[in-house]
Amino acid sequence: MASIIFRTFGFLLILFVVVYIGTENTQTIDFRFSLLLDKPVRTSAALAYFAVFAVGVIGGTLLNAGRSGGSAGKDSPARGKKK
Repeated sequence: MASIIFRTFGFLLILFVVVYIGTENTQTIDFRFSLLLDKPVRTSAALAYFAVFAVGVIGGTLLNAGRSGGSAGKDSPARGKKK
């Protein structure tokens, strides 16, 4: 339970940093990503930063969602653990 609360506060802290960067960086930039885009995309710095952050969060979530055998329910009586 404490781990979930700690991770939630950590995630909220990171989200605060993203929002703070968004409010401070309002200028327009040329975002270049030559692997997927032929020409640069002209957008606000905050939007580009948030998009990169969102891709990282979604990627991390997808990588962690596939894990099996977590500690939750490992020793639960319903699984029929023999003593």
